[in-house]
Amino acid sequence: MTTVRDIDARGTQHCETTALGVLLRHQGLDLSEPMLFGLGSGLSFIYWDSKNMDFPFLGGRVKPFDLTRNLAAGLGLELLVQETVSPRRAWENVAAPIDAGHPVGLQLDSYYLDYFGSKVHFGGHVVAMYGYDDHDAYLVDTDQQGGAVSTSLTSLAQARAARGPMTARHRSFTLVAPRNLPSLQARIVPAITACAGAFLDPPIANLGHRGIEKAGARVRAWLERTDNPQQDLPQAALLMEKAGTGGALFRNLYRDFLAECIHLLDSSHLRTGHALYTEAATLWTEVAALITKAGESGAAQCLTQAGTILRELSRIEREAMQALSCLKE
Repeated sequence: MTTVRDIDARGTQHCETTALGVLLRHQGLDLSEPMLFGLGSGLSFIYWDSKNMDFPFLGGRVKPFDLTRNLAAGLGLELLVQETVSPRRAWENVAAPIDAGHPVGLQLDSYYLDYFGSKVHFGGHVVAMYGYDDHDAYLVDTDQQGGAVSTSLTSLAQARAARGPMTARHRSFTLVAPRNLPSLQARIVPAITACAGAFLDPPIANLGHRGIEKAGARVRAWLERTDNPQQDLPQAALLMEKAGTGGALFRNLYRDFLAECIHLLDSSHLRTGHALYTEAATLWTEVAALITKAGESGAAQCLTQAGTILRELSRIEREAMQALSCLKE
């Protein structure tokens, strides 16, 4: 059995920040999960629906791996990413750093992992790997999935080789922290303003505050959008609250990130943003509850109410990001 020594195998709430936390703590850099999420400019919104989808998807963060790239660029971390179509080469890319005493991040399809309770394809899942033996790989996943877990090498190979939406070609990555990290205070403002800029000026109407407004209009007809509302609506709500989002479609994480920033940087714009995201987080959880209730009861008025709250959320988050975009270094 080969394992990296002194691994701090803390599982947290979101998969990518959990893996980043493992890799960075091994480098001596211990940041909270909200701080990792915020410094990676992780917050976003997407309303996605198409003819080949069974049901619309609401997403609350940037694309898989963008958060890692953003964080590495912001903190001056050396990010080594490897991808290959060769399963043999893919294994070598993982085994070599572990043999040398360094944990590795992996992007894969969670459907194939032995310990995953929910058998749904998600090709943007990220884990940290810190060891292996002849049969199993030893991973760190979210608290919800068990924290320090193991899966067979066969299942790991399947998960890494998967093709489909959000998948990558056997992607693995390592991080090296510089000796002299930039201060968090110096990195907070660029991370927040970049996130705010993307949210306020999305390239298409499905994204950012415009996407939330669009969701508010479309959600009202969700009972007619599916043949199985009792399954599809509660499932959509569950993904908003429980699918590694930290609750409230990642708004809880961003609220807590802004709260940490206030302790590091005194700014009325920060306080305004934090107050508005505190309000937004509560309302997102309310929306999820209304969508669940509509699916279980068939009550269209629940979706009408959810749509009204989403329109309000579009305004609240737009105002929050406008305040945050005014931050100056």
